[in-house]
Amino acid sequence: MRNVTKDNITEVFAAYFGEDTDPRTREVLIALARHIHDFAREVNLSHDEWRKGLEFLEWAGRITTPERNEFVLLSDVLGLSSLVDMMHSTPEATSSSVLGPFHVSNPPVLEIGGDMKRDFEGEVLLVEGHVRDTAGNPLPGATIDIWQTAPNGMYSSQDPDQDIHSFHGLMTCDASGRYAFTTVRPVSYTVPDDGPVGEILRAAGRHPWRPSHLHYIVSAPGHRQLVTEVFPDDDPYLDQDTVFGVRDDLVMTYVPQPAGSFPKGFALSGQVEGGYSRVDFDLILTPLDEA
Repeated sequence: MRNVTKDNITEVFAAYFGEDTDPRTREVLIALARHIHDFAREVNLSHDEWRKGLEFLEWAGRITTPERNEFVLLSDVLGLSSLVDMMHSTPEATSSSVLGPFHVSNPPVLEIGGDMKRDFEGEVLLVEGHVRDTAGNPLPGATIDIWQTAPNGMYSSQDPDQDIHSFHGLMTCDASGRYAFTTVRPVSYTVPDDGPVGEILRAAGRHPWRPSHLHYIVSAPGHRQLVTEVFPDDDPYLDQDTVFGVRDDLVMTYVPQPAGSFPKGFALSGQVEGGYSRVDFDLILTPLDEA
């Protein structure tokens, strides 16, 4: 160790593992150290910059709560979350996309045809589709954890005026794999920029906006769980998503429907007097033997 230098410190670090170290742990940590060391040498990292980086991580830790995970948000705006998603997506299945920092556990049951709009104002959106496998077979009993922002652009965990389960629901698909619900059309919104992630965005001259979307976590026995989000094709931020979450196959069309055409079988049936929009979007899961 007394002969360690700036040129050989990575090799010294790699030789410092015990013989019983898990091989994957060893591989990941050595690669991490190699890239960090190369980064420091490439930019000639100064002591002040190094300390600033540590303070940044400390700040992210202080601001993180059960309702807001700044480290997840940091991973999102750096593109790391999306990169991991894209590396492990199956071409025949629906693309995965970022989970985001505002998912709420244990959402209430949402029956097929149920409503998430409640008393909120805004354009009614009817969402319907099927969950299938990559061969096109329906997946009866698949579950979908659904959530979105309120019309004010805030998730329930951000907004003290909302119930914690506002715009959250857990749906079980029927025998044909069908899901269906009504809600308010989601809106574009900004990721939180009052913390360290906001400092990065401003330093890089980037905006904090995300296109509007619906979040899904889709699960079925024998299939890889899908975490994804779907976006309308007319959102102004579709090609400027600050967390790089948009994929071609996740872009859907909100189709305007005339007044008086609202279908039966929905909680809002008979209560929608004006026009509304409709979205049909199927979700395709990868069987575990193909993953």
